[in-house]
Amino acid sequence: MALKYSRQREAIKENLMSRKDHPTADAVYLSIREEYPNISLGTVYRNLQLLTELGELQKIRVGDGLDHFDADTHQHYHFFCNKCGAVIDMDMEAIDEINDIASKTFDGIIESHNLTFSGICGRCIPKS
Repeated sequence: MALKYSRQREAIKENLMSRKDHPTADAVYLSIREEYPNISLGTVYRNLQLLTELGELQKIRVGDGLDHFDADTHQHYHFFCNKCGAVIDMDMEAIDEINDIASKTFDGIIESHNLTFSGICGRCIPKS
C-alpha cells in the first residue's frame, strides 16, 4: 500500500533536512508550529516515528534520555556534550571493523552498529 502524501510530514522532513542540531520531537514541534499552527505534538511524534521506520530519518539516543532526530541517514557517529546537551556530528571515517571485533564474541550476525561519544564540546570547554 502506498503512503498517502502529507504536507505536514514533508514539512517535518524538510525542517530536519535544514538542521544540524539533531532536535528532539518537542523542538521540531515548536519549529513546525510557525508554519502549521494547528499541528499537534502527537502528529509530529507519529510522523517522526514513521519517517524513522521508512529509513528517511535516524533516531539518536544519547545521555539525556530523549530521542533526537537526524535527516542524515548515512553511517556516521555523534558526540553528546554532557554540559550543554548538544548532539554533534563527528567528522570521522566509519569504524566498520568494530562489527568483526564484536562478532568474535557474539553468537549471531552483527549487521550494523551505533556509536555515540560523550564529553564536553569545544563551546563548553572555556566555561568549565
